[in-house]
Amino acid sequence: MQNVINALRVLEEVAARQPAGVGELARVLGLPKSTVQRSLRTLHEAGWIRPAAGEITRWQVTSKAFQVGRRTELGLRDAAMPVMEQLRQRTGETIHLMVPEGDAVVLIERLETDKPLRIVLPLGIRLPLHASANGKAVLAHRSAPLPELASYTDTTIVDPEALDAELAAVRARGYADNRGEWRSDIAAVAAAVLGPDGPVASLSISTPASRMPEELRGEYGKLVTRAARTLTESLT
Repeated sequence: MQNVINALRVLEEVAARQPAGVGELARVLGLPKSTVQRSLRTLHEAGWIRPAAGEITRWQVTSKAFQVGRRTELGLRDAAMPVMEQLRQRTGETIHLMVPEGDAVVLIERLETDKPLRIVLPLGIRLPLHASANGKAVLAHRSAPLPELASYTDTTIVDPEALDAELAAVRARGYADNRGEWRSDIAAVAAAVLGPDGPVASLSISTPASRMPEELRGEYGKLVTRAARTLTESLT
């Protein structure tokens, strides 16, 4: 059983860091290089990973891993759509569904507002964990080290202690918000969808910054928190 667990841990780290080498994986996972090497060999023989650019010392995931992830993603979408639609009807605003991927969250579904002034993000866009509502909602429930805190606007949180305090506030109130930290014209509130091992997705209400005053921010935060809890329960 431990060999299976080690192989899965190695696969997760390869997906997050690809292309990844044996030494890097051993260091991050706290495993002997020989153990990591055996796991890599097993994953390669099973078709889950392949050498990166033909180099046998660095690895990346294959389309097999992406296909399994795609099927899981479709199941998440199916469960999320009625929750998202109800949230859009309650708010009249754009609703986003994002999933964590490495040091980012990725937009996999959206329901747009019918208001003429809107923020349109393309499916597949990656947002930084520390500078977006969806990202902070996920980050608040992860035990991994903080990502690199790059600055995007004047309000981006780039101090680790300040971000730790922000994430504690997210956990306390149940939702994260974005005050123009990635793009100054966007405001959002988001809540994590939790699985047995941590966040599997996040739901958000996204608006132009001018359309989310403080009184609405708190109201929308409560709505998205309840919606994320409903989606969490539907997935268990």
